[in-house]
Amino acid sequence: MLSISEFSQMCHLSPQALRFYHAEGLLVPAEVDDRTGHRSYAFEQVERAMLITLLRDTGMSVKLVRRALDEPDQALALLDRHSDEVSRERQAQADAIAAARAVFEAQPEPRLRHVPAVTVVARLVPGTPLGRDAQEWDLAEEIITAAAAELVTTVRQAGVTCLGEPWRTLALETPEQDRRVLDGVGPFWTVKVAVAGTPETLPPLPADLIVQTPDAHDELSIFMPGRNTMAKYCTVVLRLLDAAPVDGDRFANLARLRQEVRPDGVLSSAPVERRPA
Repeated sequence: MLSISEFSQMCHLSPQALRFYHAEGLLVPAEVDDRTGHRSYAFEQVERAMLITLLRDTGMSVKLVRRALDEPDQALALLDRHSDEVSRERQAQADAIAAARAVFEAQPEPRLRHVPAVTVVARLVPGTPLGRDAQEWDLAEEIITAAAAELVTTVRQAGVTCLGEPWRTLALETPEQDRRVLDGVGPFWTVKVAVAGTPETLPPLPADLIVQTPDAHDELSIFMPGRNTMAKYCTVVLRLLDAAPVDGDRFANLARLRQEVRPDGVLSSAPVERRPA
């Protein structure tokens, strides 16, 4: 029999790790002294200790290690699934590092730009949650992104040319939309895309599409690298609020903030409007 100290040195596992594996049922000592609690291990247990170390070094959880040891015929399949999960985590970390680097390098600041008059086709997006937590926000992002892609496809199938990428904005353009948003009923979002032509020259479109003709105007815009999150959305709002006034009687209307989601980040723009007299 080997004492816990001897077994620890032989397996390169600390006594604390051995006690933890005992408590978890992964590596139960061959004998435990009822009076002193001293643990003793058999030499044959070195192999199990080696397998545990191999699996734990991959980052596998104790639960998965136990299953791999208890069901050796499933060990390779478990390793494959764990490898896929590790790859996804590494990619997520790489994306997060790239986004953090981009934000610190770019130091996003609002910029004033001019938007010419153009015809716009819009569609309300039903079924999005309020985004009160990360899960709801991600679900809303998924639904809005799909709705924007569907809008572009529908417009193109009607024979209309899209000008640039689609965007989303809060559904606050009519009193009825305002009421439904404030009541928490929704739809909360509208997706839009600029198109070639005028309302008179456009071919027939599905009944749920709305054709708009916004005038030329200025926008206060800011580009935030990386994927869209609630924290980034709020940061954009704060930076636009903190931006220097355009002039004495004009302001950036954040209620009409629009977001164009791009592969490398999100361009958020608020129209600059005259203050009510």
